[in-house]
Amino acid sequence: MTDSAAKTLVPVLRISFPDEDRLGHGKMELLEHIRQTGSISAAGRAMDMSYRRAWLLVSEMNRMFNEQVVESQRGGQKGGGAALTPFGEELLERFRRMERTMRTSLAEDLAWLEGKRNLQQGERG
Repeated sequence: MTDSAAKTLVPVLRISFPDEDRLGHGKMELLEHIRQTGSISAAGRAMDMSYRRAWLLVSEMNRMFNEQVVESQRGGQKGGGAALTPFGEELLERFRRMERTMRTSLAEDLAWLEGKRNLQQGERG
């Protein structure tokens, strides 16, 4: 991330379910890494998290919906693996679309906030 991107206001989408489950950027990033690597453990490593934490997040997502998000295969000659289900692919696609919609919808207000932001706030004593 560049210096200017790090200093830009960024809206973050997080969907809270009534039973305290949440769906947000981190879980979606994990799904993207699982899609790229075919592995829950490799996806976790890519995000600097343990296999156990990655597996718990996948398990949580699979429990949240009436369809599986990720399917895993145990063992075998290649040591198993994981893949997004068709529902998992659609979930990821729809979440990313919701993020784009949110950024587009809020662009004018974010620009206004950015213009009002005190850029010397780190220099306050």
